[in-house]
Amino acid sequence: MNQIIDPFNRRITYLRVSVTDHCNYRCHYCRDEDHQTHTKKSQVLTFEEIAKIVRLFAELGVTKVRLTGGEPLLRKDILDLTKMLGEIPGLTDIPLSTNAHLLPGLASKLKNNGINRANISIDSLDPVRFKEITRDGDLDRVIKGIDAAISVGIKPIKLNMVVMKGINDDEIESMTEFAINRGLDLRFIETMPIGLAGIEAVDRHYSERDILSRVRASYGDKLLPIQSKQTDGPAKAFKIEGTQTSIGTISAVSNNFCSSCNRVRLTAKGELILCLGQKDSVSLRDALRSGMSDSKMKQLILDAITKKPEKHFFDSVIDNISSRQMVEMGG
Repeated sequence: MNQIIDPFNRRITYLRVSVTDHCNYRCHYCRDEDHQTHTKKSQVLTFEEIAKIVRLFAELGVTKVRLTGGEPLLRKDILDLTKMLGEIPGLTDIPLSTNAHLLPGLASKLKNNGINRANISIDSLDPVRFKEITRDGDLDRVIKGIDAAISVGIKPIKLNMVVMKGINDDEIESMTEFAINRGLDLRFIETMPIGLAGIEAVDRHYSERDILSRVRASYGDKLLPIQSKQTDGPAKAFKIEGTQTSIGTISAVSNNFCSSCNRVRLTAKGELILCLGQKDSVSLRDALRSGMSDSKMKQLILDAITKKPEKHFFDSVIDNISSRQMVEMGG
């Protein structure tokens, strides 16, 4: 069986699939204030197209496919897609990234249709602050969504908090307690300079070192390092002894974790993005709709991977993908 190996001998086993670039929240680190989504239905991959592309990736050794957005639960009949993906041989992990706003009514159905775990974005436990960060999001509904996912047995559930200096960095400890009380994992994420808001991301940057020093001040020698699996994301993680919770940091700016990169991204419009911090991409949608054979599609994917860069330059270049919005790329 072919495997996807990039020019730096990294094996690609993880595909992030954005099923929509629409979102019901407008988090300011994810999209510019005046950004509007005008994607037409015809531009977006159908579920059948997504399933076919994912199958080709699975045949090339990808075992993990994460559904992202925008907000993936906004996509009508999303349960049909999760069921289709669950039937693809070789896939062992189909997690979901969501803001949880729609989870109260969908958690049970998602669990029954192939979603085995979830990442949930929550950047504040203060309703007013949460509303400001998300530009009108509903914290109470998000917490209900989290609790609904817990109640139906989606596990593990990982909370993602983007830490921003002067905005929510004072909630590191309270968010940790929230995660511990619910038996959930937690990842603190550094802001990334993507889109025209890149300058703001730099100004709001709160480093991994500062985050971990705060966590260590509270839990000290109870933090036990965790060895990551090959399909894991880039987090540096620790188990909190005596709890069910692990704490991690995703530090794209402080620590270039590109040497272990195992992922590529497929946008809702079918663009294969090779690196979150670089511009190179190839349209798998256009190739698929041209009637290209499976074998040629696989070769197109393998050829594209030869352009995957060694690393991003978030630490030195903050405007190299200013024309993109995080909401369009699936994070």
